[in-house]
Amino acid sequence: MNVVTLASRKGGAGKSTLTAHLAAHAHRSGVRCMVVDADPQGSLTLWHSLRGHGGIDGGFDLRNAAQGVDRLLAHAQIEGVEWVFIDTPPTMWVVVGEAIRAATLVVIPARPSLFDLSAVRETVATARERDKPYAVVLNAAPVKRDDKEAPVVTQARSHLDALGIPVWAGQISQRAAYSLTLADGGSASEDEPQSTAASEISRLWTAVSRSVEVVNAAQANGGDGSGPAGSKAMQTRAA
Repeated sequence: MNVVTLASRKGGAGKSTLTAHLAAHAHRSGVRCMVVDADPQGSLTLWHSLRGHGGIDGGFDLRNAAQGVDRLLAHAQIEGVEWVFIDTPPTMWVVVGEAIRAATLVVIPARPSLFDLSAVRETVATARERDKPYAVVLNAAPVKRDDKEAPVVTQARSHLDALGIPVWAGQISQRAAYSLTLADGGSASEDEPQSTAASEISRLWTAVSRSVEVVNAAQANGGDGSGPAGSKAMQTRAA
């Protein structure tokens, strides 16, 4: 079973939004998945309660992590769940540590801004302490013009690269579709499958799933998947 934990100490980085869109895309792709809402704010719980409206099938379970992450994952394993996506609060509470410890891959959303990039370090440190592969996903980035990144995105990549922090080769842009589709219990991939927003999520899902393959292959060969290959796999996935 593969576990993707979305974590960041910074509020508003996009953890809940990306968790919802990734899980919905994975489900639409035929993957049996589950979402764990470990954030007391309950944004994903609200979103999941709206699924089924407008003809959208809920399609997968959502569980609350009030009693801890490990028990939920044990039940998911027994039930044959293939992928679990964990949304975490903007803190470094015990539940965040549990979610990172249980992760196959830690995804760290960050806007290309000073405050978000500064907050990345603490989450990275936690992932490294637990020998977990991780990568930053630049979220709510300015839309590309003529297929070129905005200077602020290029600068953010350079900053993280200087710190030795792997960053996904693509970006999630600032698009209304991400919030509007969630408001009806849907997602970009389900409601607007031909949209640029859906394409960005599809590329992110491809990067995540292939990176997890690298991690699992390393573990199957006697490693732990936490080395450079695991952490940096997403950097090589074309945007």
